[in-house]
Amino acid sequence: MTTDTSTKPQPPSQFEQRLARHAEICESVLAALLAKEPLADEYARPARLLDAMRHAVLGGGKRLRPALVVETASIFGVSDREAMHTGAAFELLHCYSLVHDDLPAMDNDDTRRGRPTVHKAFGEATAVLAGDALQTLAFDVISRDKTHRDPAVRATLVQCLARASGIGGMAGGQMLDLEAEGRFTENKMPLALALSDIEKVQRMKTGALLTACCEAGTILGGADTKEASAISRYGRAIGAAFQLADDLLDVEGSEMEVGKAVGKDAAKNKATFVSALGPRSARRKLAELVDDAKWAVRPFGSRAEWLVTCADFIAARKS
Repeated sequence: MTTDTSTKPQPPSQFEQRLARHAEICESVLAALLAKEPLADEYARPARLLDAMRHAVLGGGKRLRPALVVETASIFGVSDREAMHTGAAFELLHCYSLVHDDLPAMDNDDTRRGRPTVHKAFGEATAVLAGDALQTLAFDVISRDKTHRDPAVRATLVQCLARASGIGGMAGGQMLDLEAEGRFTENKMPLALALSDIEKVQRMKTGALLTACCEAGTILGGADTKEASAISRYGRAIGAAFQLADDLLDVEGSEMEVGKAVGKDAAKNKATFVSALGPRSARRKLAELVDDAKWAVRPFGSRAEWLVTCADFIAARKS
């Protein structure tokens, strides 16, 4: 008699184990950064604001962005714990963007990671301030001596984070996305975007920060120009793949799996690769991006094995 093991949970892969370990370390770093006691040069940490920030940051998420910082830096000999301080700064910046994206004036989401969004749990005013404080804390953290002993390296990391998240990156991409929804036209009708325009929006809104996480690893590790260029290409490919996978989940996923509302893009007639190409062609595009990411890091051989697997993980994720 044979035993059916098809429904038994499979043990985590080496990639999943490393991702979970990075998440665990990142969680402890973030919890320390969001401790109740104020720093020596802080006046106080208001309890409600701190609780909202902790709600936004702690106890959820795969911590993919800090993992990308750590794994990219490891290619160049930087230890996990050395790189995680930078990774935590990128995660704080990411979490700020989620708090503001969820606001009624933006995407108006009620749930995030299976929990009430910050504005639902604490109110809109507190959510705005929590996002503001998380953004400034990200730059505080990345500029600290603990991030890197060399002030020039820290300054380069600050610029990397600022460029990825500002007017030419994430914030600018969000504005282009709102414009494409027709928010600012008289008839409030969505704009018809060409594929090149859709790609620009997505590379800025989502891809820029993911790319910067990879580039931060090269900055920490002192990569040369050729090495940094290869990692940047990888980052751009997985950044585009992440957004494309997210768009597919919005069409094909369930709210329980994804941890937030689905079907929003179609409800807003939003221009995405999925709406422009259809799910089948979008999946082919996703596969091409994964192949491009893997090709970019081939020169690093086994040192980039985690990054290679990560590209597949991003394409196949369910949340």
